[in-house]
Amino acid sequence: MPRANRFLLPGHVWHITHRCHQREFLLKFARDRQRWRYWLFEARKRFGLSVLNYVVTSNHVHLLVVDRGQGEIARGMQLIAGRTAQEYNQRKQRHGAYWEDRYHATAVDTDGYLARCMTYIDMNMVRAGAVSHPAQWDSCGYREIQQPPTRYCVIDLEALMSLLGIRDLDTLQRTHAAWMDEALKAEPFRRVEGWSKSLAVGSQAFVARFQSESGIATRHREIVQGDDGYRLREPVARYNSHFDPEMACLRADNAVLLDELL
Repeated sequence: MPRANRFLLPGHVWHITHRCHQREFLLKFARDRQRWRYWLFEARKRFGLSVLNYVVTSNHVHLLVVDRGQGEIARGMQLIAGRTAQEYNQRKQRHGAYWEDRYHATAVDTDGYLARCMTYIDMNMVRAGAVSHPAQWDSCGYREIQQPPTRYCVIDLEALMSLLGIRDLDTLQRTHAAWMDEALKAEPFRRVEGWSKSLAVGSQAFVARFQSESGIATRHREIVQGDDGYRLREPVARYNSHFDPEMACLRADNAVLLDELL
């Protein structure tokens, strides 16, 4: 299977996805999802990782972060992935890989597209049929934005408000909740592949600029237009292109799969 593509460039917002090895449901229990979140908090504290949103499903995670150019994403993901796997394998006396290769990163345009990507992440568990509203899921950024914890906060609320052009937390919460109300009224709940199977998503100018900044590595990649905007497409043999987690989740007996959690 081809490796997940990453072309991290400083200054961009990145939608990161990381899947468990062979789509195993290694995050199906709340205990394990909370440990992943704990190490996400540690990544923010140790390396200054700026987190805008996240959701932990049964067999994969979604993470929205800002790259400030200090290597914080690479170091943060190494910490989170390594410690989560180590703790799980030790507790379960399990051997072998925990994650399916490396994580995948998609650059997200902040001009209108950031709100769409946040909603896409928030709606993962609703699309999977595990919950009827994002607030009902135990491991997600939606709940934290709406009810910020007094300790161990993961979401960088100041950075999020700045990027969205929102001045205060109350306005952010009301705006965020309104996005959910609108999304929940939209039937059917569709999975838009561009957010997790592209190199960049946004306006045509943003995607073209990203391609130019990326240099020779993306020079011959195709820019296409979809429902989610313009996107810089992956190679034909894309990361995890043969697997539809949402369909797998619908076939599961209970809400333990990742895209149950998608």
